[in-house]
Amino acid sequence: MRSVVIIVVGLVVLALVAAGAWRFGNGAASLVTAVKVFLAVWLAAALLNMWMGVARAGYSVAEELPIFLVIYLVPAAVAGFLWWKHASS
Repeated sequence: MRSVVIIVVGLVVLALVAAGAWRFGNGAASLVTAVKVFLAVWLAAALLNMWMGVARAGYSVAEELPIFLVIYLVPAAVAGFLWWKHASS
């Protein structure tokens, strides 16, 4: 359940970043830049979550890796779609 909450938080953050870039930026170019920044920040957040699972909860890296991949890749896939959709605009 915790993983689902983290994924939803990632999607909400992406939506806020995209809306802010679209509203306050110069259209598609600022959206693409915002998505790139989101991908880097979300990678750091997912890695931090993995580290907490290994260092604090006592899971092994092998146990945490699939969870990390899902937590990172679901919002990253949506971000990638936004990037692809607006990169040519």
